[in-house]
Amino acid sequence: MAEEAQPPPLAQGPRPYPPPGASEPFWPGQATVLVAIALQFLLPDRLTAGPSWLVPSVEGLLLAGLFISTPNVLDDEHPRRRRLTLSLVALVSAANIYSLVALCKYLIHHTGVHGTSLLFSGIAIWLTNFLIFGLWFWELDRGGPGKRVTGRDLPPDFLFPQMTDDRIEPRNWRPRFFDYLYVALTNATAFSPTDTMPLSAKAKAMMGVQALVSLVTLGLIVARAVNVLG
Repeated sequence: MAEEAQPPPLAQGPRPYPPPGASEPFWPGQATVLVAIALQFLLPDRLTAGPSWLVPSVEGLLLAGLFISTPNVLDDEHPRRRRLTLSLVALVSAANIYSLVALCKYLIHHTGVHGTSLLFSGIAIWLTNFLIFGLWFWELDRGGPGKRVTGRDLPPDFLFPQMTDDRIEPRNWRPRFFDYLYVALTNATAFSPTDTMPLSAKAKAMMGVQALVSLVTLGLIVARAVNVLG
């Protein structure tokens, strides 16, 4: 009788923290900002601060500066780049929340609402909310991507499953951009953490704001649109 295959032995000892630094491409963050800006052009003038082209144009100028000032691959800290990125992300976030508030006011004060236009506006606001908070999480966790790529991580703001289960390989795993984007997606759909827990006060505050914006968008606006379409 053949011997049963034995599972591989578990790795010994706790995972190292911080894990060794590793370079990371910056293009996913830039592409995400670009998509978020493009979504704002889909909103009607009544839902934007000023003409519909004004805020996205300012954001586009900041993004152009970010393209010029940032290397293709992050391999060190870039304080000026990080300040520019955080300013750009904050501007897109503020513009998106403004659009949500304006849409809520419009719903309250107008009864003859065109359902298709309302539905597409709600989808654009929700998608922007999902994308922009993925950027927030990526930029703020452990001191930002610059500190993470050099291995000088600050205390973690998010607890990923790979950080607690020694059976998951590789043992020197560290989160990348798409890990944070996934956290933003699950938080925007479940309105709460799923497999990744917030640890710091700022992480909890960010996830709370994102969940609230998502809940209002899906619960109030999309539901109203479906009612109008029906």
